[in-house]
Amino acid sequence: MERTIPEASKSPMKATEGNIVEENKKALQFIEEVTTNVDEVQKRVLAEILSRNANVEYLKRHDLNGHTDRETFKKVMPVITYEDIQPDINRIANGDKSPIFCSQPISEFLTSSGTSGGESKLMPTIPEEIGKRFQLRGLVMSVISQFVPDLEKGKGMYFWSIKSEAKTPGGLTAHPVLTSMCKSPYFNNNRFSPYANYTSPAETILCPDSYQNMYSQMLCGLYQCKEVLSVGSPFASSFIRAIRFLEKHWSLLCNDIRMGTLNTQITDQSVRESVMKILKPDPELADFIEAECSRDSWQGIIARLWPNTKYVAVVVTGNMSQYIPTLDYYSNGLPLVSTMYGSSECHFGINLNPFCKPSEVSYTLIPTMCYFEFAPIHRDNGVINSISKSKLLNEKEQNQLVDLVDVQIGQEYELVVTTYSGLYRYRVGDVLRVAGYKNNAPQFYFICRENVILSIDSDKTDEAELQNAVKNAVHNLIPFDATVTEYTSYADTTTIPGHYVLFWELNVNGSTQILPSVFEDCCLTIEESLNSVYRQERASDKSIGPLEIRIVEIGTFDKLMDYCVSVGASLDQYKTPRCVKFAPLVELLNSRVMSRHFSPTCPNWLPGNKQWNNMN
Repeated sequence: MERTIPEASKSPMKATEGNIVEENKKALQFIEEVTTNVDEVQKRVLAEILSRNANVEYLKRHDLNGHTDRETFKKVMPVITYEDIQPDINRIANGDKSPIFCSQPISEFLTSSGTSGGESKLMPTIPEEIGKRFQLRGLVMSVISQFVPDLEKGKGMYFWSIKSEAKTPGGLTAHPVLTSMCKSPYFNNNRFSPYANYTSPAETILCPDSYQNMYSQMLCGLYQCKEVLSVGSPFASSFIRAIRFLEKHWSLLCNDIRMGTLNTQITDQSVRESVMKILKPDPELADFIEAECSRDSWQGIIARLWPNTKYVAVVVTGNMSQYIPTLDYYSNGLPLVSTMYGSSECHFGINLNPFCKPSEVSYTLIPTMCYFEFAPIHRDNGVINSISKSKLLNEKEQNQLVDLVDVQIGQEYELVVTTYSGLYRYRVGDVLRVAGYKNNAPQFYFICRENVILSIDSDKTDEAELQNAVKNAVHNLIPFDATVTEYTSYADTTTIPGHYVLFWELNVNGSTQILPSVFEDCCLTIEESLNSVYRQERASDKSIGPLEIRIVEIGTFDKLMDYCVSVGASLDQYKTPRCVKFAPLVELLNSRVMSRHFSPTCPNWLPGNKQWNNMN
């Protein structure tokens, strides 16, 4: 019998204990069935995508001619990157409503944290795709309910925020996937789910002002602290920012709880009204929070203020793993639960063992979400060698792709997807390693985003982009007859928010002293040269701190090479790493710092694509 993923709520429905048990049973049975009949489900998904989109321009262009079988599809359809379809995406952005990729009308663009030409990639999507993302969330909560009995009887304190959005010249909204989900009708209707009983009113989540958004959500979370059974945020970095916000503002928050009033800095009327429906004077609770926050140490503050919390729901895989020690400190070792794996292109899978150690998190790809293929990856001295990044792969490279059921344990692959919203054999850029199986469905470790060397939040900076930014910045040194002889970088997450750090070794031939303001200009030039996602997070979201340049002593990079060779690197093949993560390397560099300089202001950023802004 054909099974479809249990639907997300489209209309409000009050949950009872009986139907909660029944819904969980259905969801878990669904997981059992689709992970058992993997190949059959994948064939059906591909046929469904291709049959409903048989007459779209893109498939006709490649002469698919209505075929829905896997063999023909693989023979005639190329494996692509974003740049291959960017001209078509620009047509949609500029108002072309013809069915280019998908027979259903494109409802919005999801902006990717990955960039092309310095601008966010635009992923066309349809309402059905957003619904599928909520359906996957439903599966996640059914899985977690096996580990946390009576989860539906408490509340979740989750810190969400919406990001700036733009309108394309053709009138479509372009915004990040989490903003899209928060503004979706599914989000409000989903709040009637027993597992979506949140401390934050919808009005606080949808408030675009970052201070009012965070303050009002934190206030509601503190006021309802005894009812909270889980806490979290989309990413580890954003949850830590919430705790640091509490460190700065707990006195004001306590005052509001004590008096039953709301800080006058909260000016959004809808936020004020929604919070005041919850808030009543509670001097005893205010005293308790004040006593905890006044302690010398904030170790375990999450477990202390929200004593019934069972877990922290945050993504701690990939670049977010750098935040695990800080989370452990604040939570007193509460389980860190990474629930789902997804991207702007599509949501892919879930963690079926959510209470495992962060280092053991693997995701089971749910075969109904999209059609999956995998390009094998090989490493040469630890460096990833993927299939070619050229626009069109040759026949041999295309033939290397394997299906979901044909991956091998221990092997690394780049993920390639065909989605319901009209991406065909699209290279996502994620590197995955096969960890094991759930029935016949492979489970994957997320290894990294290919080519990314720096990331603090949802920003992704690759080596070529950093190289170009440094090249632009060194022009500031020309009047001083100075050059950068070597450089490297690292993402410093010991500060909140985290920030990029560059180590520069200089060769100065001029006699004029280089003033600190010159290096500050270098910092800003680098930031202005980075992609729009980085600049948005610096200028608008404030989720990344000012970029820093640390000037190191002459000979520092020789010392760096000596150390790398001493621990096994080949002298003949050694290249200066453009990013360092290994603690001894960071310590070596820091031990030789002569001066530190920060970007004096935020880089320029406007919502939307540069081309659209130039048209206005």
